[in-house]
Order: sequence, then C-alpha cells, then structure tokens
Amino acid sequence: MTSTALASPTLTVTSRAAANRALALRRAALDLLPTLIAGTALDARALRTTMEAAFGGSDAEGLWTWKDAYEACEAAQIAFLRRFGPALCGRPASSQLAVVSKIAGLLPTHTRRSIESEALQQFSTPLPLAWIAARAAMITPGDLVLEPSAGTGLLAIFAELAGAELALNELGETRADLLGHLFSTAVVTRFNAAHIHDHLDAGLVPSAVLMNPPFSVAAQVEGRVADAALRHINSALARLAEGGRLVAITGASLSPYDAAWRDAFIDLQARGRIVFSAAIDGRVYARHGTTTETRLTVIDRLPADDPSCFPITPGMASSTTELLAWVDNAIPARLPISAAFTPSRVSAKPPLRKSVASPARSASQSIDPAAVPLRYSVVDWSQPAADRITEALYEGYGLQSVAIDGARPHPTPLVQSASMASVCPPKPSYVPLLPEGLIEAGLLSDAQLETVIYAGEAHDGQLAGAWTVDATFDQISAAPENADGMVRFRRGFMLGDGTGAGKGRQVAGVLLDNWLKGHRRALWVSKSDALIEDAQRDWSALGQERLLVTPLSRFRQGAPIRLEEGILFTTYATLRSDEREGKVSRVRQIVDWLGSDFDGVIVFDESHAMQNAAGGKGERGEQAASQQGKAGLRLQHALPDARILYVSATGATTVHNLAYAQRLGLWGGEDFPFANRAEFVQAIEAGGVAAMEVLARDLKALGLYAARSLSYEGVEYEIVEHRLTAEQTGIYDAYAGAFEIIHNNLSAALEASNITGTGPDGRTKTLNAQAKSAARSAFESAKQRFFNHLITAMKTPTLIAAIDRDLAEGHACVVQIVSTGEALLERRLADIPTEEWADIAVDITPREYV
Repeated sequence: MTSTALASPTLTVTSRAAANRALALRRAALDLLPTLIAGTALDARALRTTMEAAFGGSDAEGLWTWKDAYEACEAAQIAFLRRFGPALCGRPASSQLAVVSKIAGLLPTHTRRSIESEALQQFSTPLPLAWIAARAAMITPGDLVLEPSAGTGLLAIFAELAGAELALNELGETRADLLGHLFSTAVVTRFNAAHIHDHLDAGLVPSAVLMNPPFSVAAQVEGRVADAALRHINSALARLAEGGRLVAITGASLSPYDAAWRDAFIDLQARGRIVFSAAIDGRVYARHGTTTETRLTVIDRLPADDPSCFPITPGMASSTTELLAWVDNAIPARLPISAAFTPSRVSAKPPLRKSVASPARSASQSIDPAAVPLRYSVVDWSQPAADRITEALYEGYGLQSVAIDGARPHPTPLVQSASMASVCPPKPSYVPLLPEGLIEAGLLSDAQLETVIYAGEAHDGQLAGAWTVDATFDQISAAPENADGMVRFRRGFMLGDGTGAGKGRQVAGVLLDNWLKGHRRALWVSKSDALIEDAQRDWSALGQERLLVTPLSRFRQGAPIRLEEGILFTTYATLRSDEREGKVSRVRQIVDWLGSDFDGVIVFDESHAMQNAAGGKGERGEQAASQQGKAGLRLQHALPDARILYVSATGATTVHNLAYAQRLGLWGGEDFPFANRAEFVQAIEAGGVAAMEVLARDLKALGLYAARSLSYEGVEYEIVEHRLTAEQTGIYDAYAGAFEIIHNNLSAALEASNITGTGPDGRTKTLNAQAKSAARSAFESAKQRFFNHLITAMKTPTLIAAIDRDLAEGHACVVQIVSTGEALLERRLADIPTEEWADIAVDITPREYV
C-alpha cells in the first residue's frame, strides 16, 4: 500500500482527451484535499473556482462538466481516506461510520448529470454505504479484491485500507484513467463488466468482489435492460474463487424475495449462496443525485444446500446506522478460500487494456488460456459381421471413427437406423477447444463430443464453385473464379438427433468450441421466444454465463445491435420482418452486427421451420416459397463464411423441404451428382423413401450428418386400469342420457330454426345445407370433448395413486398432457373486459358444454 495520497502511473492505449481530463481531475482533487482536512464544507462556488483553475477555463466554455466536478470531489475523498484511513480503522465501527458520513457531508449534493452518466448509470457509491459494503465483505490483507465497475474507486479505497490487493475494471475512459492515478499499484482494465469473467486473464482470480453495477442499462444497448445488474453479478460470481465473498449494491427490486426474480436467484444459488440481503431507503443515496431505493446483497461462493431457500431479510434499512447493525449481527464469517487459490502479486501494474469489439479476430489472438484441445484418436471401423445384423429397424450406436480420451458414454443408450449403421463417418482431423475439466465432469457425452468434432470438420471446408450474391441476398449466381464480388460458401453440418440425445447441449458445445477460438459473436435461431430459456440453460450447463445468450427482441428493428460479443437469439418469425418505414429488415440488422466477413456460428434450431424455402408443388398445386425459409436463405447468402449448423429431428418431410439446407452441398457440387436443385428433387422423388434413406446415409459417410435416437431397449409397458365406481358409472349414465335426449331432438331444433323443413310430400327437406352440417358437426365435437374431459377426470385419481407409488419407489414420473386447454382459456380471457380482470372467473370445464 502506497503512502502517497495520489500517485501517477504510466498510461498506455488510452484516449488523449480522456487522459488529459483525468490529469485535470487529479489536480482538482489535490486542491480540494486541504478543504476536507480542515473539515470545511465545500459549496458550489468554491468547487467551480477549483475546477476552473485545474482545467484552465469554465464549464461554459465546455472545458469541464459538473459530473467532472463531482468526480474530483470523490477523488479528494479517496486522497483523504488514504492519508487518515489507517488511524480511522482503529476506532469502533460506529465511530468510523460517523467520521465517514461527516466527510461525505462536506461535499455538495450531485444535482446535475451528464449524457454519459445517464447512459451508463454512473452513480458512485455514497461513502458511508461503500464503507458498510466493505465491512460486509470482511476483507483481509490476504485478499485480492475485484471491483468490476470501479467508477472513481469509492469502494476500492476501503479494500486497500484493509490491506488487500486490487483488481479494478471501469468501462468509462476518463474514470479508468483516473483510477490509474488514484490506485497506482492496482490492475486496471477497461472491459464491459457484464462479461468480466470472459475478459479477465485466467490467472486473475479474486477472493472477494465489491460491486455497484448499473441497475438497468447495458453497454451499447439501447433502452432499459431489466436484468443488467444480475448479468454483472453472475459474471463476477463466475470469476470469484471458491469460498470467496461477493458484496453487491443493486436496485431494491432485484431481490430473491421478489417473484419476478426468484427463479433467477435460485439458479444463482447453484453456484453461490446468498447469506444476507436487505433493502436500503432511498435517502441514503440522496446526496448522489437520486433517491432510488437500493439493496445490499452478500453472496458466498459455495453452492446452497437448498437453492430455493433464502435467508430471512431484515426488511428495509432507514439509515446507514441501522444497516450497519444488521450487517454486524446477521452476516456470517467468511468461508475458507479454496486451497487452489493463491492471490497473484500485482506489484507491477500491467498496461491498461481497452476492450474492442472485433468479430473477425483470429484464433491465435483469442484462445482462452483455460481451453485445452480435445484429445482423441482416429480408429478403423469394420462393418458388422452378417450374424450381428438384426431384423430390427434400429441398431445400437457407438463411435465408429474416433476414440475420445476420457469421454463418458451417453447417459442413455443411443440407436441409429440400420441404414445409417451400415456406414461410418470419415476420419476427422479437426481438433476442438473446450474448457479444461469439461470432459472429466461428463458435461458432454462421447456422442455429443463426436458432433462437436464433425461439425468443426465440416465447417473447415468450402463448397465447390464460386458465386455472386445480389444486394437483396435473394439470388445467387455462378461466377468465374476471378469475378468481382465472388464468394465461396463454407460447408455446413446437420444434426438430426431425436429427443433425449441432447441437441441443445451439442449446439452449446459447438458454440463454445468456436467461442474459445475467438469467434465471440454467434446467432441462434429457433421457433419460439420461449426457447431462449432452453438455450441459456444449455449454454450455462457448460460453465458459461447464461446471459451471454441475448434476445434480438431487446433491440428495436432498424436500430444497431450494440453488443460487443455474445450469442444473439431470435426466432424464424422475427427474421421475416422486412424493411418498413425506413427501418432495415431484421436480416439486414443481424448481418450489419455480424459483419459481411463473419466466420462464426449460425445455428438454425428446429430448421424444418424453414421448409418450403424455394416453393414447390403441393396437393393443391404450386406453393409459394415460405417467408421464413426465404429469410433463412438470405442469412446464408449474406454471410458466405458463416459456420452453419442445422438442427432438426425431422429435417424434411418431403424432398422439396430440403431447399433451406444449401450448405450441405446436395446439388451444384462435387459430392452429389445433381447439377441443380431441380435435378436433385426429381431424382429423390423418383426414388421415394429409399432414396431419402440413401441420402441420409451418404451425408453421414461424408461427415455432414448425425442422427441418433434414444434406445427403448428394456422399456416395459403396463396398462393401468381404472375401475369405475358406482358413483362414476351413475354420473356417466346421466350425462349419456342427457346427450341422447339432445341427439333425439336435434332434428326438431334444426327445423325450429328454419335450417330444415317439411316438404310438400311430408318428408324433411334441407333448407340450409351448410348450416345443418355446421350444427351437427358442432354437436358431435362438443359431445366428444365433453366425454373426453369426463373420462379423463374419472381416471385422474388412479393416475395420481400410480404417480405416488412410483415416486415412493424412487422413479421419475413424466405425465404427457395432450390437451391443456390453453387455447380455450385464451379465448375466454379475450372475451372478458379489462375492467373485470381484477376478479376473473373463467369456466373451461366440461360444464360449458352441458
């Protein structure tokens, strides 16, 4: 720890304007220090005079802003604490808080904001609250403390006074430069703290984290981001050493006790347990320009015994004095740090590094030090002997051309069709990069790792031929090798595994391999917005930050996507959005973000949603190309170097529907004898199902396709019979009699409503055939729905008893609900006026049919 109030390190890679501003702020802070030492209150006039002297002019001339003035005051507080802090630390806690509060009270209230402070929510931590947060962290001299959004260092100074070493991060240029002056021995980085774990050097592992992240904004993202603070916390927690402690100041609403955030905190507790959380009255922040209620949350890096259980909250602290009492009484002692933790000595400060978005970085520049090559060997495969071939449609699945060191078999046996089992994929040479320990932990099975290998192998090649793409991305044309604007298309891969093989986990594995090789932007397209939860689950299951999977819906159409890196998630329906009202299409918006030279991964999940991408013949004649299919093709045309991954258990129901899979090279290439798509369709249609099977087999033999399914070997079926009770039989008979009466009188009802009538010959005559058909159809469908509900309800007690019995025996129960009534419920809710929503009564039971 330096004894100098303010030291001046060497700066590198920084904006000259920001550096000059930081130097001026340092001068202003030194000029303000005597006022604080004297215990004199600083008013706006004196502060203005100091700033004008430091900057050589006034704020009216644009040389400084009042935000700069407030940050100079904060720097002066740090200088004061560095000089008198050691003596302060020997006092009782209540006395320390009183002194810190008095220092804060000498400075003017923040009444003006800058555009930058609004955009990045740069609200520094009030000095008394910063002191309490550091006290909650229980920092010791052996700690390495990380502050991901360090601001001007008001939290960091208390960690320094406790003897800890510091690792500071700040995205704002001027603030980062100022931190370099104020904390000369600390590591200072300039990354987006929402992804701090991904950016920091692997060797920098803090034992404590102090943080006051933005509450609801994200760097380079327009509009409000509700989970912004949670993103910062999750990323910092991922970087924290086992047994370490994280103390966060957030908005009061980001609470494990709030139903909107409860599930997110349950997920968080799988990695770190919350030991304290209390809201703080907005008056605590008043001198810093806001009265927003805040929250102090303390998390220890140890999985919770029960992630759904949270500590009892003491409520909302009305003052820092009350909060201090709660912190001292309720927060437990620190956990022992993992034996693997050794605080890095940072006596020599490395150069400041600036995070730069670069979608086209080479792998050699970006390999994560924690990543290791996947170790495997290629093996020779021989076709099974004749006596091993069975008459079954499926054969057991096993790796055929590779043997992966240490890989675990899939948790459930897999099978493949007999035709697919008759060939093996080629021997690969591609070597994926995956996090160290992933194989040993069994996060990906051998079959799933095989997909990562062969997807990478396919993506390393290009399709035959040269092409030009028009400005709309709709049309491609063959071109000479030396033509202007000529492109080559990178080969794709199709994953056709069935349910249970873990397609989402395999997609995450392919993305992670490319992520670790420097491809830090990717696109994941799926059928529904709700599936982002599954995508985030699969990504985080491999030890990654789940919030890196970001929905495209967060960015308005036409607005630039302001993400430095991440996996953008969208739906096929969203891709259909064309240019309108001067706003570029969604496809163009995505292409602009990825860049025309993008060579990362595009995942088409449930890719059969792009079927009929080129139109074709249907049962009712010619069919126009689907908008979703055309949008998918535009993406593939616009980004020829993208690594395309098609994912679908039902890739195509007809050969026409394979038009979207252009990157497999099914036509116009060297691997298949079809010059164009029309020839391909004609040949496969003529061959029927057998030709489709041969096509799938050939794709596997080329290393472009994998299709495995869960084995049902050993599965037993038992029919559980429900015996109707006498009461249930009576209920059924009564309703059957009622519908019989309706049936017998239906003709009379139709005649009474002039749908039928009596002709001159006395016979019944249909007056409105369409209405008669509709009435009879409505009656029969209502009858079927009613008795379906009735019988299901009667069988439910037996089902519940069977579930209870199986659970008691340690089995897992899966209940398939064929009809949930969701559509009917939505129709009923749509009929209810909004003024009645406070007291909704909806009947969607069989009673409505009676």
